[in-house]
Amino acid sequence: MGLKIGSPKERSPGESRVAMTPESASQLQKLGYDCLIETGAGVKAGFTDDAYRKYGVTVVDGEAELYAAADVVAKVRPPESAEIDRLRQGQTLISFFYPGQNKELLEAAKAKSANVIAMDMVPRISRAQKMDALSSMANIAGYRAVIEAGSNFGRFFTGQVTAAGKVPPAKVLVIGAGVAGLAAIGTATSLGAITYAFDVRPEVAEQIESMGAEFVFLDFNETQQGQGQDGAATGGYASPSSPEFREKQLEKFRELAPEIDIVITTALIPGRDAPKLWLADMVAMMKPGSVIIDLAAERGGNCDLTVADQRIVSDNGVIVVGYTDFPSRMATQASTLYATNIRHMVTDLTPAKDGVLVHNMEDDVIRGATVTYQGEITFPPPPPKIQAIAAQKPKEKVKEPTPEEKRAAETAAFKKQTRAQAILLAVATVLLLIVGAYAPSSFMSHFVVFVLACFVGFQVIWNVSHSLHTPLMAVTNAISGIVILGALLQSGSGNWLVVILSALSVLVATINIVGGFLVTRRMLAMFQKS
Repeated sequence: MGLKIGSPKERSPGESRVAMTPESASQLQKLGYDCLIETGAGVKAGFTDDAYRKYGVTVVDGEAELYAAADVVAKVRPPESAEIDRLRQGQTLISFFYPGQNKELLEAAKAKSANVIAMDMVPRISRAQKMDALSSMANIAGYRAVIEAGSNFGRFFTGQVTAAGKVPPAKVLVIGAGVAGLAAIGTATSLGAITYAFDVRPEVAEQIESMGAEFVFLDFNETQQGQGQDGAATGGYASPSSPEFREKQLEKFRELAPEIDIVITTALIPGRDAPKLWLADMVAMMKPGSVIIDLAAERGGNCDLTVADQRIVSDNGVIVVGYTDFPSRMATQASTLYATNIRHMVTDLTPAKDGVLVHNMEDDVIRGATVTYQGEITFPPPPPKIQAIAAQKPKEKVKEPTPEEKRAAETAAFKKQTRAQAILLAVATVLLLIVGAYAPSSFMSHFVVFVLACFVGFQVIWNVSHSLHTPLMAVTNAISGIVILGALLQSGSGNWLVVILSALSVLVATINIVGGFLVTRRMLAMFQKS
């Protein structure tokens, strides 16, 4: 008989998420587990007790009964002291835990000899992406931040020209281009806002620009930034900046502040309080009615005026939102994604799919996420053997050749091309002489026309412009054009068969060319906003 996995109701005020959905429970049962859920645990996320029962989940009456029956407890928020007290020796807890900020909880779990897997400690390696609950929740938070900004902003995001007047588009600045930042950028641009984004990691500029936003560059030498390592080398997170870089960064923000309508800040450094990036004087420069959404509010906030879990209005009418429950405000979607992350973690913990938990501490992912095991604190984990997803060796810069080297290379290439053409011409001349010596004169006249036609056709096709088509389509249309010209030249022939064949050739080639233009038109339409 397999072990039992249970999810209690979240005790944190305002928390609407649940760690197990009916769909994820059905997948866990396929791994050999029996599933338990506390009464009403999923109601706020839109999952009724009857929905769980339909999937074979046992609904238990209270928290105490669930903790007593379950071998594995899956939660969302870090456990409270009372919940830690309910754990027993050998029982496994899977939830967000934030061990760096919860030393007392770590000690309490150790004292209970419970095994704790922290979903916030899953290493950011490619194999663990399916368990990366931080990214799942950050994605939702970034999306919801823009929606929350829209509900507080007094204008459209997109620009409009109406009979009642012209409406300018909103200008949005996203600070921090991690998962939450990129989600916010994508949402803001899709709503039609002019979006700017900043990040201390210059390597994310291409990602930002590919999503339709403008990357805010600093006039600063990267080597002066003072970072021992970039975000790529720290598991995809940004690392602290030098004081000189910070001053340059704040100077740029002060320059942008009067023009920006909505600011969304997402900057966090693991194990530290949120850096202050949008200061009080910048808020004072903003227009009345502007909005600041601070996604780092739980760790002190990136804005000077942020108050956790509150919406405040500054003296000059700027709205500052410091809610810390953005994922919970989209509880159904957040629960679905988080429950899937939990299910993938349990899948890795159940290699035989027999309902038996195998806590393999040699596995990079399991070891990295485990913070207490068999009565010992295992936090912090050793660095993973596999490099982080974002870690890449910097590309070596190709040395630019000097003008003399360029000139020498061009001369050598010209000589080589001339030599090849001379050899080709000589060979062709010899072949023509051999053919001319033995072939009749009537054949030679047709043969010369054929060779010239091939040469002209090759030059036309080789030099055709690809500006209106893909290269393949352009070459196809060039060939069809040559066919049409040849057919038109033959259409004046006195032989009725030649005239019919010429007409058919013109028809088929024309269909091919028109079809090429129509296909190209449809391809271009795919990239246009409807």
